[in-house]
Amino acid sequence: MSLTPRKLNGFIIFKLPAAFMCGVRTKYLDTNKCVVTVKHRWINQNPFKSMFWAVQGMAAEFSTGAIMTSKIQSSGKRISMLVTSNQARFTKKATGRISFTCYDGHLIDEVLSKAIQTGEGQTIDLKSVGVDEHGDEVSSFTFEWSIKLKT
Repeated sequence: MSLTPRKLNGFIIFKLPAAFMCGVRTKYLDTNKCVVTVKHRWINQNPFKSMFWAVQGMAAEFSTGAIMTSKIQSSGKRISMLVTSNQARFTKKATGRISFTCYDGHLIDEVLSKAIQTGEGQTIDLKSVGVDEHGDEVSSFTFEWSIKLKT
């Protein structure tokens, strides 16, 4: 069973209701890239009339986690995954529709292979960049994911 944006959005409804209410939606997913969008609205704004940083973080994390989940499913192995740290940089006020894109799918294959071969836990840094409707970067997030083969 392969993941699709529609399946991921269904997952958000039932497993991440706060993200769903804030408008986080998956728009595109393939083996190397995932695009997750969120629109600035009243429910997800901060007092400065821009998108709250945590909402941006939800969308950014989901873009990295969706690719990771897809790759783990494709491996056919039981592998756990967990965010162990993150960094964020904010460069512009986030208003309008923000698209968070992770292009790091190619990096996941190598670390999954190593985790499966060695049986040891591995970590990987995956980056997601948020851009507004004009193509201007508003924020970027790096998430350190820890993966481990389940025994």
